[in-house]
Amino acid sequence: MKSRLALALVSVCLSLTISADRNSTSCRGCWLPAAGNPTIEQAFGVNIHFTEPQPGEIKMIADAGFRWVRMDFKWDLTEPQPGRYDFSPYDRLMKALAPFGLRAMFILDYGNQIYGEGAPRTEAARQAFARWAVAAAQHFADRGVIWEVYNEPNNPSFWNPPDANEYSALAAAVSQAFRVAVPGEKLIGPAVGEMDFSFLDASLSAGVLDSFSAVSVHPYLRTSPEAVANEYARLRGMIERYRTANSDEGGKPTNQNLPIISGEWGYSSVWRGMDEEQQAVMLARQFLTNAANGIPLSIWYDWRDDGSDPNDPEHHFGLVRNQYRGGQSSVYEPKPAYLAARTLLRHFAAFRFERRLAVGGVDDYVLLFAKGGEQRLAAWTASSRTHSVTIPALDGQFKLTGSKGDDEGQLLARQGSLIIKLSGAPVYLARSD
Repeated sequence: MKSRLALALVSVCLSLTISADRNSTSCRGCWLPAAGNPTIEQAFGVNIHFTEPQPGEIKMIADAGFRWVRMDFKWDLTEPQPGRYDFSPYDRLMKALAPFGLRAMFILDYGNQIYGEGAPRTEAARQAFARWAVAAAQHFADRGVIWEVYNEPNNPSFWNPPDANEYSALAAAVSQAFRVAVPGEKLIGPAVGEMDFSFLDASLSAGVLDSFSAVSVHPYLRTSPEAVANEYARLRGMIERYRTANSDEGGKPTNQNLPIISGEWGYSSVWRGMDEEQQAVMLARQFLTNAANGIPLSIWYDWRDDGSDPNDPEHHFGLVRNQYRGGQSSVYEPKPAYLAARTLLRHFAAFRFERRLAVGGVDDYVLLFAKGGEQRLAAWTASSRTHSVTIPALDGQFKLTGSKGDDEGQLLARQGSLIIKLSGAPVYLARSD
């Protein structure tokens, strides 16, 4: 039997600007958690920069509730001589992940001086890259790895100058090789940074969709994360347009229902207007927004701070500080963002996003999550003004949990309504009677 909360909320539901169509996901999405509508703890991971974790480090990632790590799988490191491959560093990483049930997203990336300087932009370099990528996929076959073709090819730091046609040719070479040698392994891309729609349009029009089982992007909004809904809507429109253009003879798109993956996105705690407390708020809102917009996998950048220079933003994307503390229960000192991730992923463990409720204004968010007959809510506002809203058709007692796990007391619904004060920091509600 459904709970009273479930029955009461039916009449006050409002879809988000973008929401997942859970009934139309094709089998191409089956390799993702729960075919595109994962439970919260299945859908999130962190970016790392190591193959040799410190003792206790992977446990700390898993304890927060993460189930994925994303890591560079470097060409020059693993093909030191032409045709001789050494994947042993990644063997050790996979061995460290296995006891905690963590899965890997490996980024097939960067150049190899054996085949020329910089990105693989010649036909000879592309074919060598494809052979190496297949060798890696064969080595780790059937272990649930997601393979991402390159990292931010629109960024001149990684592909100089950026060229969507060159990138698409690389993706096609890798895809063709995978279909022949490792058809069960999954490729995603193009891992475009900062929602570069010019590059996305150019690469999609060049046929890159035929290479991938999902489209990965790195939103990196510095403003409120809720604005990404419009970006996802625009990208979905582009995907649909080019899927339709690539229809087969029967008029059926050749690559159906491609999900969007948020493959890298974080907030540096030393950006202007940001601090560690606000970084934690942005993490919670980013994760909730992605879940509500049908994003089946989201990777937070970064796991740990890269350094301690207070003036270098690149040093402060982490969920934990960068100094290792062997022998302590938390081997890295958690930042507020770690506590926010752990709270959200634990509070909504085994829950799935259902819908957004119609309360307050357009900047006010009350999201309903469900696990069987049990429901929980996440509530916040993107407005700078703290204010109260009324959630109608509710009764009973509700326990409030702050976004970093603080007990914020109880609320009692009166006369069929629950009045709650919203701020920029999400609060989580669960029935307590």
